[in-house]
Amino acid sequence: MANHPNRGPKGPSANPDPIEVRAAREAAGLTQTQAAELIHGTLRAWQEWEAGNRRMHPGLWELFCIKTSTP
Repeated sequence: MANHPNRGPKGPSANPDPIEVRAAREAAGLTQTQAAELIHGTLRAWQEWEAGNRRMHPGLWELFCIKTSTP
């Protein structure tokens, strides 16, 4: 499954690093709950992404960046 979004090379459409996810959320001034709601996700999923226990889908990361104007 080489073209699965959670596997493969790094690049513009790669999964964000957990540190990057947390830093972007904090820079936007959002709680984990608010960030999850912003992308129509769950608090638990957001917690897993920040803890590094789960990879955030690149599409959700892009949506979060668009909605928060994160570069």
